[in-house]
Amino acid sequence: MIRKCNQDDKERIYFIINEAAKKYENVIPEDRYHQPYMPMEELDAEMKRMEFTGWEENSELVGVMGLEPVENTTLIRHAYVLPESQGKGIGSRLLEYLKKTVKTSELLVGTWADSYWAISFYEKHGFLLRDDKDDLLKTYWDLPARQIETSVVLSLNIEEE
Repeated sequence: MIRKCNQDDKERIYFIINEAAKKYENVIPEDRYHQPYMPMEELDAEMKRMEFTGWEENSELVGVMGLEPVENTTLIRHAYVLPESQGKGIGSRLLEYLKKTVKTSELLVGTWADSYWAISFYEKHGFLLRDDKDDLLKTYWDLPARQIETSVVLSLNIEEE
């Protein structure tokens, strides 16, 4: 079941993000990987500026995806599914649901350049890698230079969907 998340879900969102992000260990640059991957203070700040939607099974969240409208586009933020729930189409169902709620003409998502599974997931859903990723990351995200250097951006034109 898909549902909007709220402050009561904060601990579970924190758990999902940090469990799923363990997949980045030994994949993304060592200087960018840490545990917890997203500290609680960072999640608090993120929840104030974006809306999380979750996938629930047996009355428990197992996947989350956040959307953040910024200027004339919408960013997909923090798309994570618990490792034991991956491969069941949860991320695809969340993404398809959220694509219908976007009020801008474009969806952007940034991810690590070495996270081939994430890039493949978004490409499977019609997203295209952008050549202007440095400009996009500097415009729509607040990231350190090292993260910009090691990331990619994919986009989807909603009007063509």
